[in-house]
Amino acid sequence: MIPNSEKWFSEVETPREVSDPQEIAWDDDADLVVVGFGAAGAAAALEASELGLQVVALDRAEGGGATELSGGVVYAGGGTCIQKEVGETDSVQAMRDYLMHESGDIVKNETLLRFCEQSSGMIDWLMQHGVKFSGPVFKKKTSYPNINYFLYHSDNSLLPAYRGEHPPAARGHRAVISRGKSAVNLGGSIYWPMRDSALSRGVRLERLTEARQLIVDEDGSVLGVKALHLPHDSQASSDFRRYQGRAERLLKTYPAFLPGGKYVRRLCRKYFAKSAAIAGEFRVERYYRARKGVVLAGGGFIFNRKMVAEYCPKYLGGMPLGTRADDGSSIRLGQSAGGKTEYMHRATAWRFINPPYAWSQGMIVNQNGQRFVNESCYGATIGDAMVERNDGKAWLVLDGRLVKESWKQIMPGKLLPFQSQLAALNMLFSKQRYKSLDDLCESLTFDPATFLVTLENYRLRSRGEIEDPFQKATEDCASLEWPLHVINISLKQKLLPCPVLTMGGLAVNERTGEVINGAGEVIAGLYAAGRTAVGIPSNLYMSGLSIADGIFAGRRAGRHAADRA
Repeated sequence: MIPNSEKWFSEVETPREVSDPQEIAWDDDADLVVVGFGAAGAAAALEASELGLQVVALDRAEGGGATELSGGVVYAGGGTCIQKEVGETDSVQAMRDYLMHESGDIVKNETLLRFCEQSSGMIDWLMQHGVKFSGPVFKKKTSYPNINYFLYHSDNSLLPAYRGEHPPAARGHRAVISRGKSAVNLGGSIYWPMRDSALSRGVRLERLTEARQLIVDEDGSVLGVKALHLPHDSQASSDFRRYQGRAERLLKTYPAFLPGGKYVRRLCRKYFAKSAAIAGEFRVERYYRARKGVVLAGGGFIFNRKMVAEYCPKYLGGMPLGTRADDGSSIRLGQSAGGKTEYMHRATAWRFINPPYAWSQGMIVNQNGQRFVNESCYGATIGDAMVERNDGKAWLVLDGRLVKESWKQIMPGKLLPFQSQLAALNMLFSKQRYKSLDDLCESLTFDPATFLVTLENYRLRSRGEIEDPFQKATEDCASLEWPLHVINISLKQKLLPCPVLTMGGLAVNERTGEVINGAGEVIAGLYAAGRTAVGIPSNLYMSGLSIADGIFAGRRAGRHAADRA
């Protein structure tokens, strides 16, 4: 894949080759240039600056990226100070054994072991830079705990099928933040302290600066970056921020899945078009010299819908998760220099159904009326089974008792607002009630014989009379008596958005973080981290694993650049 080819789908340009760095009139000069300033970019900048490098970071927005918009969770274990504080027993071996089950062979065993060995120290490092973690621990299965808990099981470790020989340990470290009753926009609890610490150490953050081209020498080594920069303190940047801010506030205030959401999206597109026109007219070219390397950390490509359609079309119907800067440009920058990509077909879809817990006691069936997953699993596990094996189609089957229990469990004050509101919306407007097998199967086009066998077997499992092929615990199954209630939870279900983000990216040397080419050779002076690169969560995601992987990979790149220095 090369720039300007038919399926490039990017404005990233062919690298500019020079025989002598002095051929470029550099506007800025640093040891390390970081492209993208979320968790991965900030970690790279911080690590490098701690080791004595001068760092400049470029961000096409204001910094923070998808990390700032997230729920603020870092997946960490092996005996972190917070785990010890609340009495959670964990070890490096237990964490590694569990993650091997989930990550498959995406990364080498030695890389996974390093990730686990460094995990506890990563929490200490983040706390040294101002990030706050705490207990108490939430010990039950949930996709995200309420605001009173800051450590929880953000994976499948509570399920018998995943436990192995080690007791389950809570590894979802939610950073402490004093405001907000939502699971979104809390990632500033991680990003803001990292940003402030980096800036205090002399890292220069160039906002509204979009990297467009790499500068390389005759051997292909990366020397720097050409970027388009909207000058600070100008009327153009003020107007740009005003239009961008209006659109972003609208999207946060009135989610697109609500009735009338298309009109909000239409208005937002107008604001984004105005800001794009300003950028097109007033941005100027700037050249940034990178004496020891460039770190690509600008995220994945979920907001580049042409790239999604090309590489992972099964996930197009989900709700893009991240920012508009997740357009694949960092990946394309790496490819433009000869970088190899891997697992571009991999994405993660989060089909969360717990809370309310009563939903997870029902059964999920596919378009044939058959179960295909343990309903108690973490949402990304359910989403993977739904998209990869069932064309993104799924229905949740409850009965009257579970519906009543669901209403009790989503009462105000028991859950986060977005959890209770989405559950209520779907039980009011999406749920369908069926009195008989014929009515249900005719409406949903299930095969009656297949669905009947599925239902009867589930009832037997709820009484402990037969083994569950998905190893669901008996107490997590309900007997499901008629009339039955069914909610469409498919990928494209508008009232129950299924967040999706991409997991493939640039292949890297797993010891150094350097981007590698098709021959397996490193591209000197070029690194990748976070969702720009293949990493620990590229097979199967768990809450907090993407941020943790980004910090791990960002620090790895920063250390190696310092070693080169």
